[in-house]
Amino acid sequence: MASAQLTATASSISTASFGGLRPSAVRFPCVGRVRIDNLSQRSFRGLVVKAATVVAPKYTAIKPLGDRVLIKIKEADEKTDGGILLPSTAQTKPQGGEVVAVGEGKKVGKTNVEISLKTGAQVVYSKYAGTEVEFNGTKHLIVKDDDIVGILETDDIKDLKPLNDRVLIKVAEAEEKTAGGLLLTEATKEKPSIGTVIAIGPGPLDEEGNRKPLSVTSGNTVLYSKYAGNDFKGKDGLDYITLRVSDVMAVLS
Repeated sequence: MASAQLTATASSISTASFGGLRPSAVRFPCVGRVRIDNLSQRSFRGLVVKAATVVAPKYTAIKPLGDRVLIKIKEADEKTDGGILLPSTAQTKPQGGEVVAVGEGKKVGKTNVEISLKTGAQVVYSKYAGTEVEFNGTKHLIVKDDDIVGILETDDIKDLKPLNDRVLIKVAEAEEKTAGGLLLTEATKEKPSIGTVIAIGPGPLDEEGNRKPLSVTSGNTVLYSKYAGNDFKGKDGLDYITLRVSDVMAVLS
């Protein structure tokens, strides 16, 4: 079946209101029959939108406002640990980078609270958070400080220092056998929702700007919401997850 491609470039979009920001090219790869006159189509597959906004070269700095943080995105790994080159489709989207600028903070109740992060800090952020911006030829992300999961100064997730109300959990290993003794394949192993708390954040802010302690501590074995948080693979080959303490449902003993 023949393929068709629609391309809308920045030249076809009015950008007068963007003041120097121009959207990247938007491509809609599709498969099927398309009639341009009324845009009717039999099928649309593989819709891809490059959402990064490109900052014009005449601008030399970006200053985040309020509780927002500007992060220089870490480049995706182009090779596996064994040195095998990865195609772009197989490269994992980075969830980390370096803080290059911070806003002035936010007001909680009557208290002005500064952002605790400093420029130069290496951080991990939520997978779908923020707005991607291309600046000086490099991809950046503007996110709220609450979307930053934690500080990670090494390349091993188990060294993460969670922020705010987040916790780092080492996921319990999946059962290898059924109750009847049958071996389970990787595809049939049920994803555990139990793990051990490795590290906790300082807690959320109350109405007076003070930190509230979390209801769990390091070493607790907990039951958490099955589809919450961000999953990571540690250097030790074990699975880890970061999530908000509100997604922890119970402490097991």
